[in-house]
Amino acid sequence: MIDRDILVNRFMKYVSFDTQSDEDNDTVCPSTKGQTVLAQYLADELKRLGLRDVSLDENGYVMATLPANGAEKAPVVGFISHLDTSPDAPGGPVQPHIVTAYDGGDIVLNQEEHIILSPKDFPRLLAYKGQDIMVTDGKTLLGADDKAGMTAIVTAAEYLLHHREIPHGTVRIGFTPDEETGRSALLFDVAKFAADFAYTVDGGELGGLEYENFNAANPVITLYGRSVHTGDAKGKMINAISLASKWQQMLPAGEKPEYTEGRDGFFHVYKISGGVEQCTLHMLVRDHDRDRFEARKQYLRNMARFFNETYGDHTVVIKEHDVYYNMLDVIRDGHMDVVDLAKDAMKAVGITPVVAPIRGGTDGAQLSFRGLPCPNLFTGGANFHGRFEYLPLDSLKKSCETVIEIIKLAAGKEK
Repeated sequence: MIDRDILVNRFMKYVSFDTQSDEDNDTVCPSTKGQTVLAQYLADELKRLGLRDVSLDENGYVMATLPANGAEKAPVVGFISHLDTSPDAPGGPVQPHIVTAYDGGDIVLNQEEHIILSPKDFPRLLAYKGQDIMVTDGKTLLGADDKAGMTAIVTAAEYLLHHREIPHGTVRIGFTPDEETGRSALLFDVAKFAADFAYTVDGGELGGLEYENFNAANPVITLYGRSVHTGDAKGKMINAISLASKWQQMLPAGEKPEYTEGRDGFFHVYKISGGVEQCTLHMLVRDHDRDRFEARKQYLRNMARFFNETYGDHTVVIKEHDVYYNMLDVIRDGHMDVVDLAKDAMKAVGITPVVAPIRGGTDGAQLSFRGLPCPNLFTGGANFHGRFEYLPLDSLKKSCETVIEIIKLAAGKEK
């Protein structure tokens, strides 16, 4: 149904834009210029394709409408993906290439630097034996998160514009900046988007359908020491670096990302900076269960109290920041029909839905709590946020077909 070359060419164009977001730049949106450049390109592209109501606001949010075609009473369905790529790995320039008819062995991404994508390290690769897979040269991430989602959405809209014989209701499209920093939904204008429900197309491998995610907090822990000349430091110096090490060691040993899976929550120190006088830890606190989530935050407060009692008042200061909550609390309360619609669409295009909790979050988590039920659909990509990211092209095609099928099935419903 979909010309794969169109998908491939569009995806390669999108990944040519370096759109890494910057978590340290929280004063402007988008946080990086590259996102603004891509947003403008997308707005122009959507206008060229013939979509209506194309807008690009001052914060880098792109919206557009595919007008109803013979199903004007159908609910308005939305599709959302994000412009930015993760700051966790080099973001560009991306040099993508296609491994044709993958043979099941090692994929040499970069001969000179001996960077190898191997099924020994990533066994899921073997599920795509015989398929064509998009990879990089091993120096950057690929950007399938979430430019594969963007590609699926835009190509689906283009297809329906060219196939007027297919009836459908009004479709809204949205592209957001700074999703990887957790800020993208904050300035998303839900009222302007005006959809009855939506889907983020921001998931992973083939068939993924997600409507349960972590509750998430990103606290910043600042530890204050006392610097004294090393020659006269005995009994006087308090080394904030040593305090940071003790903080890390006091976190429950088995409750870290490298030891957890499924619905297991965790504590994660992902960045540390500073010296003897002051040391700052950036953390992730995650749990699917809201009560356990709150207990984890209390655990950190108790740790801070212990440090302050042991080493002196104001030794530790926690800056708390809840980022998003579990969308399951919203979806299961009267919106499971949105999930069922996605399941039916996947089955119609020959996909077995794979329902699992997200060990992360999407725009949809925040948007669901703001009145826009918004489960997450697969894009087909894998190994996001790193140089071993890859994208099976058959899976990308199925992602696009799923978007089209959701739109077709929604046409048979009424608001």
